[in-house]
Amino acid sequence: MRAATQGKFVLQSPMTSLTNYISRLLLILLVSAVSIGSTVAQPAGRLIVLRTPNYGWNIAVHLQIDGRDVANIVQGRRYSGFLPAGQHVLTVWPVPNTDLRIPTSITLNVRPGGLYVLNATWDSSLVLFQPPYLTPGYVWQQRGLVY
Repeated sequence: MRAATQGKFVLQSPMTSLTNYISRLLLILLVSAVSIGSTVAQPAGRLIVLRTPNYGWNIAVHLQIDGRDVANIVQGRRYSGFLPAGQHVLTVWPVPNTDLRIPTSITLNVRPGGLYVLNATWDSSLVLFQPPYLTPGYVWQQRGLVY
């Protein structure tokens, strides 16, 4: 096979082009595997915060994770995100906070691959976190409970 290069003819064998193709393909696969491996190697757990219907139509739930503002959860919505493994402080309060209500916090110990579903619910003028399987009365008695 002949290829023209600036007026000169260069002999290029089919094996050379096949070797170049295979080496480029292997390089692309290697780079892809490294980028996928680095993404998977970071252990994380998934957090879902649901807003209960009794919360009110004109009030949102403001969510902070480790002191950083994360979301305002309005009626019919939820927060879903990933947290690195370890201990995290979740804080909620109503928005707008016209009555200057005190924020409520819990500590969540996240394990790699864990799924954590919490309800943000309204109870006695406080916003509380509760797992979906616990009653509001039990959560009220156990405020500050580490899940």
